[in-house]
Amino acid sequence: MKYQKFPKIALPDRTWPDGEITEAPVWCSVDLRDGNQALINPMDIDKKVRFFNLLVQMGFKEIEIGFPSASETEFAFCRYLIEEGLIPDDVTISILTQAREHLIARSAEALEGAKSVIVHLYNSTSTMQREIVFGKSQREIVDIALQGVAWVKRYFRNFEGRVRLEYSPESFTQTELPFAAEICNAVVDAWDPHEEERVIINLPSTVESATPNIYADQIEWMCRHLKRREQVLVSLHAHNDRGTAVAATELALMAGADRVEGTLLGNGERTGNVDIVTLGLNMLTQGVDPKLDFSDVDKIVEVVEACNEIKTHPRHPYVGALVYTAFSGSHQDAIKKGMERQKEGAKWYVPYLPIDPKDVGRSYESIIRVNSQSGKGGVSYILERVYGYKIPRQMQPAVASAVQRVSDAEGGVLSEDKIAEIFRREFLNKTAPLKLEAVRIAIADQKAVLSAKLLREGRLHEVYAQGGGVIEALSRILHEEGIDFEVVYYHEDALSRGSDASAVAYFGIRKAGKTYFGAGEAENITYASINALLSACNIALGA
Repeated sequence: MKYQKFPKIALPDRTWPDGEITEAPVWCSVDLRDGNQALINPMDIDKKVRFFNLLVQMGFKEIEIGFPSASETEFAFCRYLIEEGLIPDDVTISILTQAREHLIARSAEALEGAKSVIVHLYNSTSTMQREIVFGKSQREIVDIALQGVAWVKRYFRNFEGRVRLEYSPESFTQTELPFAAEICNAVVDAWDPHEEERVIINLPSTVESATPNIYADQIEWMCRHLKRREQVLVSLHAHNDRGTAVAATELALMAGADRVEGTLLGNGERTGNVDIVTLGLNMLTQGVDPKLDFSDVDKIVEVVEACNEIKTHPRHPYVGALVYTAFSGSHQDAIKKGMERQKEGAKWYVPYLPIDPKDVGRSYESIIRVNSQSGKGGVSYILERVYGYKIPRQMQPAVASAVQRVSDAEGGVLSEDKIAEIFRREFLNKTAPLKLEAVRIAIADQKAVLSAKLLREGRLHEVYAQGGGVIEALSRILHEEGIDFEVVYYHEDALSRGSDASAVAYFGIRKAGKTYFGAGEAENITYASINALLSACNIALGA
């Protein structure tokens, strides 16, 4: 077999499976460094500033802005942020550097004048990298890291702002755990943080090589074996080669990690970095405040797409164009019932929607869209939400069937206006072959008296009847016309939107063993009811 299974971690007393994420980690965006280096067209300064401002607005307190010693563009951006005063006092900028003297010296020059910085030092530690790339022993790899720490101390000795150290044993997940602990502990001791200071030990899944539980085991093992643990922030940096970076990060937080590095929407090398938007909103759905502002995901998508020149998949969790949209009839019906039941201020409890779209700046307009896969719930939801027609449950299958016939014929998604057009054309205020004109209503001897002119198939004649109510009187007129039916359903309602009319009524009648539904709207409920019964009869006569 060409490939081999990643070995399990010897941790029989692991505790992370019983852990919970109860608070947000320290977040660090690496969009401007790790994300930017993975772009076909790297961001220019204007795009980087736009992206940086978005990150600040969202509430990031740590932002890795680049690799200033790598190019003049990176250096210039770092200087621009500092010299233009664009970095808020409560935001710490981070830069990446290899453990090489001239790169560290250049980094110190780039950061001059900043109030709070993180110097992110890294060197690769895995067996594969040691053997194939560097040809060095474990001892030599440790020496590289310690020499890097010494250079950081030298070149930042007189730095006026606050300086923190972050160290990454790059390719950590493919490094022997005892060696990973050895080199990280050596770095912490060499930096020798003050009592109130915490060194960041970043443990990246540089190439995701195993299932998420393995990463969690590795993190818990390291948390147990890092010396001076109270002075260490254990940081995560997961890549998505196996498509499980979010899960791996969540389990690793349960294993004791304190900090997360990632990108908005998951851009990064190969299959990307862990997606901080998905992670944060996952926390929100579990009742944990992510401490980042996701209230306008459309703005996030707009800026990320413009700066990265990468389109967002319509099914991307939480932010995709279709993630709050149901086409399936059964899903639509469940969502409609859940939305009707949901009370303002109550715990969110709606089928198929793990989060309230309004919490991320989305409206309810796109929750349900109708195509040939849709059913009665979706159609009735749209008619009620957009146009104010509360289609009775008994009538919903008939309306959905009429809409589906059009959807099958035309293909694709039907617009809301098209759905309303179908409903009105097929069910509302039908006037053929029966139409009442010059309707007069009077009350005599506690009975309703209805007189009108009935137009039927081009013939106009006077009609008259009385009954306990107007509908009873109208039913007698229709029966006298030879239209034999039985009223099986009636419902009336106020029309809340979408029309100058103020009332709507719905009738179901049974004729020749079949049930037919009609609707009517008018300025008052009496005339709406007359229109609804006539509609039902006209539909039955035309069947």
